[in-house]
Amino acid sequence: MRTPKIYLETTMFNFYLDIDRDAHAYTVRLFDEIKAGNYEAYTSRAAIEEIEKTLGDKRERMLNVIAGHDLPILETSIEAENLADIYVAEGVIPVKYRTDGLHIAIATVNDLDIIISMNFQHIVKRRTMKMTAVINSLRGYRAVEIYSPMEVISYEDF
Repeated sequence: MRTPKIYLETTMFNFYLDIDRDAHAYTVRLFDEIKAGNYEAYTSRAAIEEIEKTLGDKRERMLNVIAGHDLPILETSIEAENLADIYVAEGVIPVKYRTDGLHIAIATVNDLDIIISMNFQHIVKRRTMKMTAVINSLRGYRAVEIYSPMEVISYEDF
């Protein structure tokens, strides 16, 4: 069985650091599973750009999480930009939150298996998963699964 390729959306780095968040322990566990080789994890230039807008020392701490886990950074491409624009045009993602669609598009064009996010407003939603799957299929891509860390981590010894 091959190792699942996962995309870590920006919220994952925030939840990793924020010990007061409900999903902090699950997020840390996910990163432990990444280090153990259970997942092949990636993030993107879009996530880096969002992190760079963070104020204070949290920006550096989130960037250090990426560096400390040696996560490959996927570049934004015209192909991903166009797919994100389609998600917006089809009403999957609001135009104001186009970057959320770009995260999904980057994972899609790079043929990743799963997007992991704590963004329940625009990304981790049944409607988003269903609609992006249809759009992706119509354009020759496969569907990307979208989950929170709670849905993918191992619960052994947790």
